[in-house]
Order: sequence, then C-alpha cells, then structure tokens
Amino acid sequence: MKNINIKNNYVAKSPLGGFRGLLLYVALQVPLWGGLGGLLSSCGDWLDVVPDGVATLDMAFNSRQQALRYLKTCYSYMPKHGNPSSDPSIVGGDEMWTAVSGMGRMTYNGFYIAQGRQNATAPLLGCWGAMYQALRDCNILLNNVGDVPDLPDWERGQWIAEVKFLKAYYHYCLVQMYGPVPVIRENIPVSAEVYDVKVQREPVDDCFGYMIQLLDEALEGEALPPRVYDPQEELGRITRPIAMALKAKILITAASPLFNGNNDQATLCNRDGTPLFNTTEYNSAEWTDKWQKAATACKEAIDACHAAGMELFEYQNTGIRLTDTIARQLTLRLAFTQRWNSEIVWANTQSIATGGGRSGIQQMSQPKLDNQWRDSPNFGVYMAPPLKIANMFYTHNGVPLSEDKTRNINDIYKLKEATANDKFYVKTGNITVNMHFDREPRFYAWVGFDCGIWYGAGRLDEKSELYSLSCKFRDIDGKESPENGPYTGYSPKKHIHYTNTITSLSNYSSTPYPWPLIRLSDLYLLYAEAINEVEGPDGPGSNEMFKYIDMVRARAGLKGVKESWDRYANSPKYNNQAGMRNIIQQERMIELAFEGHRFWDIRRWKIAPELYRTPIEGWSMYQWETSNFYTPTVLFSQKFGIRDYFWPISNDDILKNRNLVQNIGW
Repeated sequence: MKNINIKNNYVAKSPLGGFRGLLLYVALQVPLWGGLGGLLSSCGDWLDVVPDGVATLDMAFNSRQQALRYLKTCYSYMPKHGNPSSDPSIVGGDEMWTAVSGMGRMTYNGFYIAQGRQNATAPLLGCWGAMYQALRDCNILLNNVGDVPDLPDWERGQWIAEVKFLKAYYHYCLVQMYGPVPVIRENIPVSAEVYDVKVQREPVDDCFGYMIQLLDEALEGEALPPRVYDPQEELGRITRPIAMALKAKILITAASPLFNGNNDQATLCNRDGTPLFNTTEYNSAEWTDKWQKAATACKEAIDACHAAGMELFEYQNTGIRLTDTIARQLTLRLAFTQRWNSEIVWANTQSIATGGGRSGIQQMSQPKLDNQWRDSPNFGVYMAPPLKIANMFYTHNGVPLSEDKTRNINDIYKLKEATANDKFYVKTGNITVNMHFDREPRFYAWVGFDCGIWYGAGRLDEKSELYSLSCKFRDIDGKESPENGPYTGYSPKKHIHYTNTITSLSNYSSTPYPWPLIRLSDLYLLYAEAINEVEGPDGPGSNEMFKYIDMVRARAGLKGVKESWDRYANSPKYNNQAGMRNIIQQERMIELAFEGHRFWDIRRWKIAPELYRTPIEGWSMYQWETSNFYTPTVLFSQKFGIRDYFWPISNDDILKNRNLVQNIGW
C-alpha cells in the first residue's frame, strides 16, 4: 500500500475536544464522497455527479482520477443554501414565516430559531461539526496532492487554490455563526499531546486575517481561471472572480459593526484572559482602514467580474413579444432563477432549487393559481413573507412608503379597486389595499399577493387572461386549515422559475437552478456600502458609490438615489452618512430579498433588535370578506437579544474541551 503523506498521519485539530476524529482508523476510513448523491446529473454542472463507488484514503492519491474524487469531497461540504430544512436564513429570521409543523414537508429547526427556541443542549442548524470535518479533509488534500503521480503541475496548482478557497469559506461559515472560533491551519499529528488537541478560540480579527491569507494565496499567479474551461462540465468550480468576490464579502463582514467596537461582546475572553473581540472605537482609524480595504477588494472583484464578461442580467424580449412591464418583471425574476445567467458570480451546485416534492423550496413557495388544483395537499405556499417585508419595498417613485410625499402612510391599508391601468399588477375590477398599488417593479416581480397578477405557470401570452392570486379564506390560494395555505397572505414569487407548472394534484414541473450565493448586484451594493463607511456621500469616491447603487436601481426600473429622493421624498437623507447608510441597507434588503442575505446582514449591521421589534403580521387569513380579510393581524412577537447574534457551542463540546468558552448568553 502507498505510504500516504499525511505528515506522519495527521488528523484535524478537533475543537470538539476529546478524541473525536483523532484515531488514525477514522482518518483513513472516512468516505470520500459524502453528500454528493441526489444532485441532478442532467444539469451538466461539474459537481452534479453520482459516484460509482467509495474510495478510502489508502488509495485516494494514487492517481489523478482518485485524487479528483477527493477534491470533490472537499466541495461536498458546502452548506445546503436555500434548503428550508437546513439553511437558517430561509425561515430562521423575520423575512418569511410558516405555520406548517408536519405533513413531511420540512424539518422546522430554522423556524424554531425564528421563534426564539435556539438552545445550547442541541443547537439548531449549526455547522460546527460539518465545517471542522470539511477543514480536516481540505488539509488532507493539501498535504497529499503533491504526491499524485499523473497530475500536471498547472492542474495541481489549480486544485490547491480551490481548496484554499474552500478552507477560507468554511472558516467564514463558522465565524458567521459562532463569532471567534478555533482556526484550523493544519491537522494535528496522532502523536500530539491531549492538550494540543484541546484547542481554544482565536480572536475574531485573527480568524478573518487567516481567511484573507488563504484567499490571497489562492489568488497568487494564475492558478484560478477567470472562468471555467468547460461550461458543460465544470460550472460550480471556483474561479478567480469567485475568489475575489468572497474576499470582498469577508472584508466587508470583518469591517462591520458586529465585529468592531462591539462592547456587548467585550467580556468574551478565553480562559487565559485573551479578548476575542476588539473593542476599538468603531469610528477609529483602524475601522476606517478596514473599510478601505473592503472597498478596494470590492472594486477589484467587480473589475474581475466585468473582465470575465459578467453584467447585470436583462431579459431578451424576443419570441412572444411582452409588454415592457412583464419583460421587466421577467428580468428581475430570472436574475435569480435563471441558471448561470450573466450576473451569477457564484452559485452552489451542492444545493439545487427544485420542485423537490414537499420539501423543495420552489414547490414550498408555489401557489395553486388554478381551481383544478384546489384539492392538492402538495401546493399552497408553505413559507410566506410577513406584512413588514411587503411594506419594505419602495413605491414606484423609488423611495420607501413612509418617505414618499405623494403617498399618505395612513391610507396604505385602505381599499381600492383595480382599473385597466393596473392590469399587469392587480387584476382589473378586484379590490385590494392601497399599498398594493404603485409599487416598484421588484415588489410585483418577487412578491405574490391577493389579487396580484402572476405571470407564467403556463400562461405566457399576455393576450390571454393571466393568473392572479386569490388568498382569502377558502379561496384557491387561501387558507383551508392551519396546515394548508399561506400564513400571511403573501408568497415569495422570487424563488419560482416562471415556466414552472403544476401538472397534476401531486406533480410539479419545475426548472431547477443552483442556489445563487453572490450576484453582481450584491457586489455593487457592497462596494457602495464600503465607500459610504469610509468617506460618506460627499467624499472623492461618492460618484462611484452612487454609480453602482444606481445601476442596481436602474435595472429595477427606478431613477437614481438623488433624483428619487429630491423629487419624491420628504427629505433628501442621502446628504449625510447615516442617511445614506439607511438607503444602502434598505436597497440590499430589497434587491436580495428571500435569498438568505437579510438574516446575516442585519446581524453584521447590529440592527436586528430594531427590526425584530416590528412583529410578524399578516392579513386575517380566516376571513373571506374583503374588508375583514385586510386586517393586519399579529402572528408572533419576536425578540432578539445579545445572545442571538451568535450560535451557542454545544454544551457537550464545551464539556469535552475545557479550553473552549461559551458564547455570551448561552
């Protein structure tokens, strides 16, 4: 048997303490393809492969083909983003709500987090164990890839860069959830002393520093290509623009208020007294330098994306000629759901958004639309945005409802009948609330609502009657029971490809797509945020700031920030840094709605308690009379305290490793 070079038989530093993963037998017998089954082999992505067997470490690096399997193992630990059962950002915050508690649709641990039921005995939807196993396997590949006999040097360099990227990302996942964590730079030899295995958490700045070091090493030279060489086989592999985009995102997070000058975390120290958070004043020179580095990284990532041919997606209005209104809505819907479109920087091929039966996110978000499917238990919107998310979108003037001087905020819940002028937004002759009229295109593209038009689902010719939602009690898309129907009266249309159709009471034809992690619009808004934090709206980079935020707005059919606030808002708040910060934050929450970003953004901005004070509300879903249905109804009053910013480390792991300290409040 080949003498595998794992540096005298190394295994991962186990922050769990004890001897979990410490036995050489365990290290040598770990399967090399965990979690790759079940993806769609027809998708053509590099990782959409079902293995034909399972190798073990004693043969993993004997040939390029075997080593490639191990490389794919390193990818296989990618979190299942967009999966309501495993991604806490889907139903674990305040962006979507559900009442479903059974019928086999999903595991509700994320929803339990939203209800304040997180705990340290059995933490919900944590990534502690999985990410540290991933880091162990990444280190094993890095230690052994040099010994693969038939691997060309250029490809070896690419693999090393890819795995360093993955190590950076897996550390980032840990820090997002837990704050400061033990950093796994290399695996520990089996001969190590027990004390060496009982690692401790490192200061959060050191955690971020190591991630950036890994990404800088991955970006050295030309190991990572600007795009995949074979789009039919390699989509999903890490490229240079992806690595640069992740670097920008990590630096933005590292500069954010949650990790800087956060006195709430000042008492979190290791047992030797080492503080794990810096408490330097947030507006210090050190803080400004962090934001400047983030701004530079954002611009470099944007330039790399542009050089690779990426641009904001626009629907090509050919074939069935659509009105500008519907074409704009398709532009916005497809920017998220169209596989590998022109603005997808990075999508997770380990997490495919499909119909997926009762647990697939597209089917979970799908209204019935047609009376022939009324009796189906498989459709009916089982995740629903609350009223405050519907209110979050701008008016058609491009400013918030509460700031638009052409609207009376006290009238938004008054009833109004739709006319022919509203036919592509609200069904003509139907009565709904004033807030559903004259909203921005993203609202109509991404949110389904009672009486709202739903383009697609088999009705693609505007000359025929388009679908509209009917969400009142026992209407087609309304509540039938506590388990069946939308919980708030809204649906996340953004998740659903417009070609999806229900074909029977139990069958769903859906267009799958890998879950987008970074879109170009995300990078544009991160860049604008960084510039504002460095110099505010009047500095030398302000033109760049407004340029990129206005590009996102223009694609959404809106005027620029200055024009919109000057013409329609009660006050031009873009004139100062705090006001511009508020604008950029709301722009991100709108543009990236339902994609899993809000959950993490409001934490890094430290505004979660403020937003959670607005309760979860929906319409009165058990009413069939219009006037009674449109009654804002409190469904849940959430709470968010200091402890909720970070996950608890399992009490069991704390007991095993006395060098670990628990997060505050747990």
